[in-house]
Amino acid sequence: MASWTQFAAASPRLAAQIRALFHQYGPGLGYLATVRADGGPRVHPVSPLITEEGAFCFLIDSPKRRDLERDGRYALHAFPAEETDVEAYLTGTARPVDDPAVVARLAARAGADDSVDWRLFELHVEVAMMHSPMGPTSDGRARAGVAQVWRESPSDKRNPRRRDWRRGHVPAVLRDVIAA
Repeated sequence: MASWTQFAAASPRLAAQIRALFHQYGPGLGYLATVRADGGPRVHPVSPLITEEGAFCFLIDSPKRRDLERDGRYALHAFPAEETDVEAYLTGTARPVDDPAVVARLAARAGADDSVDWRLFELHVEVAMMHSPMGPTSDGRARAGVAQVWRESPSDKRNPRRRDWRRGHVPAVLRDVIAA
């Protein structure tokens, strides 16, 4: 799983666009999806912090925090923009940050109150995607949007469909995808 900084080094333009969308209103705003103990999804609003050091999220003692402590898989979708239908999301694995210096530095930057029972998670990235809808054609039909997608290294052998996609075998529904 790649860190945010590894992703940003591999795809700086896409990382900058995604970071800008998450922080479009100042503090980061998004929806965090986690995996409940019964395997079902759980979605909650969060305020992620994406910096030059990485992508992070402070979570108070809550069901979503317990989900990540048990099973770190997550999806994070940016809060919708007011004037466009541009979307961004990340998927991957969240890991608790135990380095007190990093926690203190990011808590100060985010204004995280020490009196609250929160825990800092670093969001490692497996997939980063930004989708820009194209709008309707002149005759009113829907036009396919353009997606920019970054995936972690193709050396990951766990998912053959992903390897095929990386080699250019793009499914018909993704013909408009631009891999950044």
